[in-house]
Amino acid sequence: MNQVEKLINKLCPNGVEFNELGEVVRIKHGKDYKKLERGDVPVYGSGGVMGYVDKFSYNKPTVLIPRKGTITNLFYLEEPFWNIDTIYYTEIDTIKIIPKFFYYFMKTVNLASLDTGSGRPSLTMQILNKIKIPIPPLPIQEEIVNILDSFMELEAELEAELEAELEARKNQYKYYREELFEIKDAEYKTFGEIGSFVRGKRFVKNDIRTEGVPCIHYGEMYTHYNIWAKNSKSFLDPELAKKLRVAHPNDVVIVQAGETIEDIGKGVAWMGNSDVVVHDACYIFSHNINPKYISYFLRTNHFHSQIKRYISSGKISSINSKGLEKAKIPIPTISEQERIVKILDKFDYLINDISIGLPAEIKSRKQQYEYYREKLLTFNETPVVG
Repeated sequence: MNQVEKLINKLCPNGVEFNELGEVVRIKHGKDYKKLERGDVPVYGSGGVMGYVDKFSYNKPTVLIPRKGTITNLFYLEEPFWNIDTIYYTEIDTIKIIPKFFYYFMKTVNLASLDTGSGRPSLTMQILNKIKIPIPPLPIQEEIVNILDSFMELEAELEAELEAELEARKNQYKYYREELFEIKDAEYKTFGEIGSFVRGKRFVKNDIRTEGVPCIHYGEMYTHYNIWAKNSKSFLDPELAKKLRVAHPNDVVIVQAGETIEDIGKGVAWMGNSDVVVHDACYIFSHNINPKYISYFLRTNHFHSQIKRYISSGKISSINSKGLEKAKIPIPTISEQERIVKILDKFDYLINDISIGLPAEIKSRKQQYEYYREKLLTFNETPVVG
């Protein structure tokens, strides 16, 4: 029997009193902040902190409950704050309920099911005030808060550890990638000497289909593709595809334009069994080198330090083929290219494995935490007499 169960058996063996939210909490509206002076008091809306002002709406422990917008986004605050009209603050009767206990309980409430908005999600005072809340004796509330605080701390520590491990692996990967391309005995050639660049042709997102001729849209180069690909995410109508330009198997697709300088030059080795249509914000690089060797090299500082001077920056950054042609790449033997690719493949797999596993592990921990929170905050109600 845990400490909470012991306290329940001692202090409320016949069940716990339940009150409607409106009996223990007063819900208060927020106000506009635009006429206030800038300060160090955070301004909260339903999405979180929006700015800072010199006055506060309230300066006691409270739970902020969204009125409109992201209605499941609750905040527990102990410091002074200002809230706008998209989020309520709460004046809590601390004789009956501990503010943090109230917060943890509200996290178990399915607020989305209480939505009254016909378009934008909305919660009304009338509906919120009817929510039934367990009011166990304060020692029980304190013990539950302590347990859940500990869970939250452990979860945060684990998440930080996992993210630190991922960051360490990424740094190790970057270090070895740079080192592997420091090939002293290799001949260095320009990209213009080992291959040719052809720019893709324009198509728009509305042209993309779920089946048809494989295509690569430049936006997918940042969000979907990694070092190499055998299959495309998107497709085009065959009649449109005939008018466009394609990469052949073993060509490398290279980003020509993007929002930042860092975006330029990212490459994907096309390892598919058929041609793939390429967007006009990318180049198709044809060559006789190991395609993955080239793609990995395109991620190095060795490469990016060479092309920076040829990138034009404005609202959109871009580079022409002449700039890319001037960059030099070490050309070791075919067997050495394969050895480097094999090593980097292992690193890449490890990084991706951790990157995929990290959110899954965090999600699993959150589900475990939510399960125990539900268990701790589920009580038998005191039977009504009479």
